[in-house]
Amino acid sequence: MDQRFTKEGDGWRLGWDATAPCYKGLLGGKAWAIELTEAEFQTFRRLVLEISQTMGTIAAELMEAERITCEAESDDLWLEAEGFPDAYSLRFVLASGRRCEGEWDTVAAQHIVQATHHLTLF
Repeated sequence: MDQRFTKEGDGWRLGWDATAPCYKGLLGGKAWAIELTEAEFQTFRRLVLEISQTMGTIAAELMEAERITCEAESDDLWLEAEGFPDAYSLRFVLASGRRCEGEWDTVAAQHIVQATHHLTLF
């Protein structure tokens, strides 16, 4: 993996800078951005992958038009997916350090999930 990268699109941004002294990760939306420590970014990445897998697993149990909410959390980060198994928004709350929250609409969230699936940082 490169030392630095940024992936972005309409309403979302995901970045990494391995050379940064403290805040190596970046999450962004339409009008906000937050830098994350390496541990926070790794936790975010893990929870996104967990939610993505859970939403896929739940899909077989739902009726066609049924919406769901799915949450994943750690000691310092909470993540929620809301919508349909193949089209859901994401919302997070960072409960450590600077404390913040952010969200992505359904389209941006799918790009964040895809970009996260392709990350290999270590």
